[in-house]
Amino acid sequence: MANLVVFCILAVVILGSALMCVMTKRIMRAATFMLFVLFGVAGLYFLLDYTYLGAAQIAVYAGGVTMIYVFAIQLVSKRTLQGLIERVSCSRMLWGALLTLVSVVTVIAVFLKNKFIFAGGLLPDAEVPMKQIGHALVGSEKYQYVLPFEFISVFLLACIIGGLVVSRKKED
Repeated sequence: MANLVVFCILAVVILGSALMCVMTKRIMRAATFMLFVLFGVAGLYFLLDYTYLGAAQIAVYAGGVTMIYVFAIQLVSKRTLQGLIERVSCSRMLWGALLTLVSVVTVIAVFLKNKFIFAGGLLPDAEVPMKQIGHALVGSEKYQYVLPFEFISVFLLACIIGGLVVSRKKED
């Protein structure tokens, strides 16, 4: 029962912070809300007794949010960081709500068509051992993830280099 209560609290924190992250126009607030989302996901890992994944979530993604703070300070003007002008357009909110509704209906339709919702009762209650998860994460065979991790790391390196190039001041 306690796990369910903690899960509900974490779910509310994650969903609320994610919603606020995409709705605010202030970049520092958005990064802070994203940090709350990442800490909430780490809390879910700890709730599932995956302490290593929870610690990695905090270490890796909290560091990533710190980098977002640094880039936000370097790349954005002081006036924008202070958020002196923030207006919410009613038409943008309406289009966002419509797009969200279409997305939710699509996801529910896919779940119902493929019977994902009812498949949960058919799965065995056995846990997947951590050794098997580790082999799947660092293996290079089919359905293993070392190559996608390497592609993501190269992509993030390209983003960092692009951010540095954009933030560099041009001399006349």
